[in-house]
Amino acid sequence: MVSRMDLSRDKKELLEEVVSGKISFHKLDSLTDKKTAIMIRRFSLEETSGFNFDHIQNFSIDVEDATKRNIENMIGAIQIPLGIAGPLKVKGEFAEGQFQLPLATTEGALVASVNRGCSVITMSDGANVRIFRDLMTRAPVFRLENVIRAKEFADWLQDPAVLSRMKVKASETTRFGELVDVQSYVTGNTVHVRFSYDTKDAMGMNMVTIATDAVLTLIEDEFGAIPVSLSGNMCTDKKPAAINSILGRGKTVVADVTLPAECVEERLKCKPETMVEVNYRKNLLGSARAGSLGFNAHAANIIAAMYIACGQDPAHVVEGSSAITTMELTRYGELYCSVTLPAMAIGTVGGGTNLGPQRECLRLLGVSGSGNPPGSHSKKLAEIIASAVLAGEISLIGAQAAGHLARAHAELGR
Repeated sequence: MVSRMDLSRDKKELLEEVVSGKISFHKLDSLTDKKTAIMIRRFSLEETSGFNFDHIQNFSIDVEDATKRNIENMIGAIQIPLGIAGPLKVKGEFAEGQFQLPLATTEGALVASVNRGCSVITMSDGANVRIFRDLMTRAPVFRLENVIRAKEFADWLQDPAVLSRMKVKASETTRFGELVDVQSYVTGNTVHVRFSYDTKDAMGMNMVTIATDAVLTLIEDEFGAIPVSLSGNMCTDKKPAAINSILGRGKTVVADVTLPAECVEERLKCKPETMVEVNYRKNLLGSARAGSLGFNAHAANIIAAMYIACGQDPAHVVEGSSAITTMELTRYGELYCSVTLPAMAIGTVGGGTNLGPQRECLRLLGVSGSGNPPGSHSKKLAEIIASAVLAGEISLIGAQAAGHLARAHAELGR
């Protein structure tokens, strides 16, 4: 562990100038190497705050890569406990087999709960899972002169020849991304245009932003419409939105499983019909009465834990939390369970997927980097996470149906 006393004279002078305010945190990166810049920022904060950082300086991630792609003014790294749940049997089009789930969380009882759900699903021959839609969106907003001009613009955007030219323009900015669809939404003289892209193995937000920006130059040149903003909030990114629940954003994924009655009684310590009632009155009626866009027990818990472990942008848990959980009895008295996730924004390349710890978690799931064919790895990850959410929903609803929730948190989460 390097202390301030171990610094060379040049580094001590640099530290003094940062503490005095002569040199900004951001400028440090251009004056010294990345590791030294991180250390001096941390030491300067210790000087001004009056206490030492004993933990954030301990990490193994590559600072050159992280400061280039993921973080500015870096001072260290936060450590989050990483647990494992599983095995979970998944029967998807891209994910087939048994998987151990990496979950990064500070919530006691969460990993144990997911683990129990994995056990129940695997005993019941696994989770079926399918992807129904896979498009990332960006929606700039335009102001036209009047509704006549707005209608002309909306009609022009639907011209197949115009769409073809926009696709060519977008393709000039990306090797793998592809513009698939363009839809307009008019409010008076305001026009929001929702561009939808296939982004393959990338989550794709940066990709679609750059591609859409290029398309806007074509729109301005050919139609004369100038955007007010590259993002007009109908994308909709990192905010709860009905449009994402209806049309989807990122990957729309559905997972289900049918649990034998004896499995429910033996492993979850309750009756299938009790779980059906809890789900109906809690997840469906309760969420509707509250005006929620999510009709689930705790989908966000599993999504956040796996997103953080696997290098996803955790802010996208907002869209993930719009999941809908259903449970019903079959004619044979079995318990049918499903989760529908309309907007999962995930990828296996770019963003935090390049960081060492996160890349190891992706490797554990067999989805690190680009897939063959392109897009197959991100779809596989989506199927695994959706199945994990199903495990979490089954376990929590089962615990509430059996009256075990408080006891589990008292024992594991206090």
